[in-house]
Amino acid sequence: MPNTNILSQLQDVADKATVKAANYSGEVETVKSWIVDTFGQNGLVAIMVLLTVVVLLVVGKLAKITFSTLKFVVIPAIALAFLATMFLGVSFVVALPASATLCSLFLLFKG
Repeated sequence: MPNTNILSQLQDVADKATVKAANYSGEVETVKSWIVDTFGQNGLVAIMVLLTVVVLLVVGKLAKITFSTLKFVVIPAIALAFLATMFLGVSFVVALPASATLCSLFLLFKG
C-alpha cells in the first residue's frame, strides 16, 4: 500500500515541523523577554514596528518583481509566440521559449 507509506511520511514531517516550531517559539519568547528587560515595553513596540516595516518592504519588493515579470515577460512572450504561430507558421510550443527568452532579456536590460 503506497498510500499508507506516503501518509506515514507526511505524519513524520508534520511531527518534525511541530518540534521545530516549538523550539523557535521558545527562542522568540527568550528574545522577547530580553528586549523587555533591556529596553522596556517601548523598546518591544519599537522593534515590532521595525520588523513589521521590514516585512512589508520585502513583500512589496516581491510583489513588484512578480508584476514586472507578468508585465514584461509572461504576457509579451505569449503574444510574441502567438504572432510567430500565426505569421511564421512556427509551433507555439517552439516559439514560446524563444519569445520568453527575448522578453526576459528585455526585462534584464530594462532594469
